[in-house]
This record gives sequence, C-alpha cells and structure tokens, in this order.
Amino acid sequence: MNWFKRLTGGLNKTASGIKKSIGSIFKGNKLDVSKLESLEDQLISCDIGIDISEKLVKELKSENLNSESSQEEILKKLSEGIEKILSPVSKPLEIKEGNKPHVIILVGVNGTGKTTTAGKIAAQLKEQGKTVLLSACDTFRAAAIEQLEVWAKRADVEIVVGENGSDPASLAYKSLTKAIEEKVDVLIIDTAGRLQVKNELMEELKKIIRVLGKKLEGCPHDRIIVLDGATGQNAHSQIDEFSKAIDISGVIVTKLDGSAKGGIVVSLADRFGLPIHSVGVGERLEDLDRFDSKEYSRAIVGLDNN
Repeated sequence: MNWFKRLTGGLNKTASGIKKSIGSIFKGNKLDVSKLESLEDQLISCDIGIDISEKLVKELKSENLNSESSQEEILKKLSEGIEKILSPVSKPLEIKEGNKPHVIILVGVNGTGKTTTAGKIAAQLKEQGKTVLLSACDTFRAAAIEQLEVWAKRADVEIVVGENGSDPASLAYKSLTKAIEEKVDVLIIDTAGRLQVKNELMEELKKIIRVLGKKLEGCPHDRIIVLDGATGQNAHSQIDEFSKAIDISGVIVTKLDGSAKGGIVVSLADRFGLPIHSVGVGERLEDLDRFDSKEYSRAIVGLDNN
C-alpha cells in the first residue's frame, strides 16, 4: 500500500464527517447554497478551528457555486483552500551536510510517540545511507529504553543508554561526544515525556539543550515537538509551553489513524507557522512519512490524489 492510501485510511473518520456534512446540504443532486454555513460546524468539530473554518466557508461562498455544483467540486475547492494554509509549513526534515553530526532532539508530553518516532526516523535515515546514533535520554522509563533498543537493532544503528534514573543531560553529552568522535551523520535524542506545566521537568529539558550547545555550537540543530493528533486543541498549549522552554523548530504529528480530529494539523499550521516535517498514521515504519500539503489537503476531505 502506498503512502497516500495509508494517509487516506488514517484520516478516514475526519474525511467521512466532512463528506457527510457536505452531503447534507444537497437536495437530491441539487446544492442548497444557503446551507453552506452548516459546513462550518463540521470543520470546527474536526479541530480545524473556528476562524479558519469560517474563512474556508467564506471562500467557498465566493466561488459562485450554484445548484448544479457537485459534491466533488465543493470538496476540491475546500481542499485547495486547506492546501493554501498548509503549503508554507510543508517542510521535510533536512539533514544538513555541514553539520557533523546533525543533532535532532524530540520532545513532547507523555504518550505522543516520541520513542517510536525516534526509531522510525533512524531507520529511514539509515535506509538513505546515513550513519545514525540513537540516545535513550528517557531514563525514567525502562520500557522506553527497551523500545528504542528494539528500533536500534531493527535499523542496525548504535544506541547509547544509561542507568534507570540517571541524569539525561549527562547521557545527552556522552552521546554527542561519541557521535563527534565517530563522525556520525545524525544523532537522534529521545527525551522523557513531560507535562508542559511541570516546571522542574521543563528546566531539565533546558539543561539538556544547554549541555549540547556547550559541546557543539548550534546544537541541537532540530528541536522537534511530537504531538498526538488525537489530542485536538490541547496541541496548541503544548507548543506554546515547550516553545517558551526550548524554541521549537519543527513539528511531527503522530497517531492520526482513526482520529476524527485530523483538522488539528491545519489549525497548528495557521497559528504557529512552524515547519511540519512528518505525519504518522500507525505503528509501522512505513506509517510515518514526510508531510505533503497537497496530499494531506486531499486526504482530509476524502479525495483521490490526482
């Protein structure tokens, strides 16, 4: 199965809701233009956001739709409006050749899929011919370390681990030292999940960033927040708080499979303008791929990729 089919399958609940709403404004095969506003509620319910939903419907109204307009035509115009919002943030993760190593740190709250994402990125980069080192800086959860070790073995990359409860900043420093000495292309640092309201944990994260920066100027090169796509509008507060602590540079959205809240990606793009590198629709390696604004815009309303 190709990526677009997996993406479409993952966003099926969101797309079904939008299609059902659009279908309800037809009488037989005739469009009732006066009922277009009812589409706003459906867009809001899939977490696109109030202001953007209003804007998208307003744009639809300006398209001179008439009773002969088809559902396919409305879906296409809606997807084009969404793509305009997503296009500026559609930026795949770029490994800069001048950085040796290129350092990526993954952050976020508990349960967003950081560890799995770290493993998937490592495996994908290894397939591209890069040398990769994983750093298991979630030293509080033995399960996280074991999970990352499984991914390291699967991807055939090295991993640095510490004792349970050991200082994550020290482990990050040790990992970076090893990556420099061994001339590794990419170092990926997995961190413990932390609630954005826990000040002591955010301070610990700041310490990791400081330690890395002292060892290698400009490091870490990517500070990516991993968000659970099913959390909806709570993702906004997560970006707000983590950005205050470590200046987030990019976003990866996971667990979109089976979610009716796929519109959150549109909402985040509009508000923050942060690069969205990848989206995930499942647990397998092939279920995480680069974010493409056109593909996502068509999948979220249930259109084919034409």
